[in-house]
Amino acid sequence: MAELVYRPVIGAARTMFKALDLKIDTQGSEHIPKTGGAVLVSNHISYLDFIFTGLGALPQKRLVRFMAKESVFRHKISGPLMRGMKHIPVDRNQGEDAYAHALRSLRSGEIVGVFPEATISPSFTLKSFKSGAARLAQEAGVPLIPMALWGTQRLWTKGRPRNFSRSHIPITIRVGEPVEAPADQYAGAITRRLRERVQELLEAAQRAYPVRPKGAGDTWWVPAHLGGTAPTAAEARELG
Repeated sequence: MAELVYRPVIGAARTMFKALDLKIDTQGSEHIPKTGGAVLVSNHISYLDFIFTGLGALPQKRLVRFMAKESVFRHKISGPLMRGMKHIPVDRNQGEDAYAHALRSLRSGEIVGVFPEATISPSFTLKSFKSGAARLAQEAGVPLIPMALWGTQRLWTKGRPRNFSRSHIPITIRVGEPVEAPADQYAGAITRRLRERVQELLEAAQRAYPVRPKGAGDTWWVPAHLGGTAPTAAEARELG
């Protein structure tokens, strides 16, 4: 079926990136399969992460169907776009419907995007991973593709105003080798292995990031363990 909505949205996003003069550095896209199903898994630090996760798959000419909260599909503007791009609504009260939808997409050869932390991490460190991505990969017989994003929190994240000024913000995207999800293994063990791979990619993205805070007032986007003033993971949990 022709992608009457997704491709124009990609074009609009690229135009926005150019207008903002974002410096996007992507490595590892060759690990995304050119055909067949896969579960693409990323860390979650920004409201725009789904855009950049999808961008990481474009060199392989793949479009990602993201699992997103159902309320986004009810919005008068985002709803038609989300449905037109064949993303997958997640109603937390009826999670089995979203799971079945994602499973059908995977079995039909689609790439499904999942943020296993479920919500944005205010500490910009990895939270615990839910096991749904691993279970989907197991049941569909497809690989898990780990990815890490860095810099996206500087554009728009929880508790901070949007920064859509032309401020030349670098965005670093790293894609790792597939993580297999054998049906005879415990989903929790696969999830732990997956999280370790995403952590490795995140650290690589942070090391490669080309800029540092401009001063004491610009350290909010750097995790506490790297010398920034973002809340620690424990502080973030207390804040809810």
